[in-house]
Formats: sequence, C-alpha cells, structure tokens
Amino acid sequence: MNERFVRVGDVELCYESLGDPAHPTVLLVMGLNLSMDWWRDDFCADLAGRGFHVVRFDNRDVGRSTHVGGPGITAWQFLRRRATPVYTLGDMADDAAGLIAHVDPRGAHVVGASLGSMVAQEVAIRHPRLTRSLVSIMGRPGDGRTGRVHWTRVPDFLRPPAADPVEGMVAAFRRIGSEDRTAQDDEDVRVTMRRSMARETGDGSSRQLAACVGERDRTADLRGLRVPALVLHGERDRVIVPSGGRATAAAIPGAELLEVPDMGHDLARWVWPTVLDGIERTARRAPVAPG
Repeated sequence: MNERFVRVGDVELCYESLGDPAHPTVLLVMGLNLSMDWWRDDFCADLAGRGFHVVRFDNRDVGRSTHVGGPGITAWQFLRRRATPVYTLGDMADDAAGLIAHVDPRGAHVVGASLGSMVAQEVAIRHPRLTRSLVSIMGRPGDGRTGRVHWTRVPDFLRPPAADPVEGMVAAFRRIGSEDRTAQDDEDVRVTMRRSMARETGDGSSRQLAACVGERDRTADLRGLRVPALVLHGERDRVIVPSGGRATAAAIPGAELLEVPDMGHDLARWVWPTVLDGIERTARRAPVAPG
C-alpha cells in the first residue's frame, strides 16, 4: 500500500488503500493516538481478499496527517471528565467523510475501533449518504453513563511515557488486552509501534483524548440511523466497559450485538476472524450502491 494525501477542509489526511477500487469500500478508523498502521497489513489483506476496497488513514493529530496544535487535556480534567476540546469527534468524522467522498463517492462501509468507533458513529449520523453500513468496535454512545473506563484502568491514562516506548506499548496491551494474547501479538505491537513512530510528525494524543472526554450524547441520533450495523465488544474490556456496546446496539435500529468472551480492549489475532466475518456480514446486508 502506498501513502497518499487528500485535503479535507483545514486538514490534510494521509491514507492508504488496498484492493480493487471498483469493489465496495471499507473505511477503517483507528483509536486514540494510533496511526493507520494499527490496522495490521495482514488484517487489511484478508479484508481485501473478501472482495472489498480497503482504505485506512491517519486521523488528524496522528501519523502523517495534519497536527492541529492547541491545548489538550490535563490529568485533573480527565479525572473530572471535563474538557474543552480544540476539535470534536464530529470534526474528526467530517475528516473521514471527506476522505470517503474522495476515494468512493458511492459511500463506504465504515468500521471504527475504540475512539474510532465513536468517530464512525458520527460519520453515520452526520453523513448518511456516504455511509453504507456501520461497524462499531469497543465503543459507546456518549451518554456519560455507559462504557466508562473501569477504575482499575484509570492509571493507564495517567502514566508518564515509558523509557522504552516500544516495550511500554507491549506492556500496555498486556494490561488492557484480551486473554490468550500470544508472542506473535506482542511482536505485532513491536513492529507496528516502530513503524508508527517512524511516521509520526507530532503528538496529538492529549487533544484527541480531550475530544473523546468531551463527546456528546449520540443516543437520539443513533436511533435515527437506517443502515446495517454491527456492534462488537469484548466482555473483558475495561477501557470501555461492555455496557457501552450494549447501549450502542440498543440505540441503533436493527443492530446486531456481538459480545466476545475473553476479548479485551485490543484486536488480538485470535479475534480477527470474528471481526472480519462481522464486517463482511454487515456489509452484505447493505443495498448495492449505484454505479
């Protein structure tokens, strides 16, 4: 996959694509402070092999996309769940919609993980003509009650940077991730973290976190969606507890809820077949796009 760039409003997004552009497009939206590299190459190749045009991208403030500048969120604001974000999840969703319009005006099957799931929900709400289906992974509806971080995981957001960022990330995924993570999963993190660091042009993590903490309640708008939807959540998730997934699925008419035993707040390789099958199953429920 080759990096490309597109201007969307005030930001420039870096993206890559894989597969035949004539095939239905799947847009992959990654989570907090994670570049598009965290949608692993093998995962994207498998998805493209199922007959999709796969597009992944760096959200604003991550990777080689525009880093906007401005204040983020303090530890005290995070603990009080109060933030004045420089931009909103809606702004990030508008970025993603602009990318969809650029790569496939027919629209895309929008898939988001963690913070990316909240952005994906906003894409479906704000840009229904560009959203063919929705897959929300490890997400919540923003009601302030469901999907909150478990108290045991709050320290993960307050830790100082690790002396070795690569091994620090391995340890982080061990803390928050799924049961039965393997040595291959750890090596995936090392390879991806090194590649992501080599592409990074700034640090927007605090601003993205502020946008997440300052999210709006999307419940009423989710009830208005009329696209096939899958809500997938790990039963072991303590970063966004499973009540967030249940509330999201309950809000979206006709949504499928899939809770995965032993899955935490990660995409360990053993979870991939479930996720890939879910994306394909949900996309096949959507009407065929004209053209």
